[in-house]
Amino acid sequence: MKKHLLVIATVFVFGISVMGCATKGDLQKAQAAEQQANLKADEALKAAQDAQAAAAQASQAANQADQRAQAAEQRADVAEANAEKANAAFNGSMKK
Repeated sequence: MKKHLLVIATVFVFGISVMGCATKGDLQKAQAAEQQANLKADEALKAAQDAQAAAAQASQAANQADQRAQAAEQRADVAEANAEKANAAFNGSMKK
């Protein structure tokens, strides 16, 4: 009975050790999967960097547009003040 248990235990341990070993094909598949994952990660990183650069350019363009709008508003205020002065001068000359 002890011999049978020893043989069964030996076969069981041998079977587990054989099943736990990876073959060259398994290692190559794992390496290929790792390379694919690295490639996808690199592509995602590049896309994120491109998006960040585009966002920075858009922010800069928005700031420039805001500055131009403020400058145009100031010029419009000056033009309106000049128009009011000219209108007042015209009305003053018409009264004489």
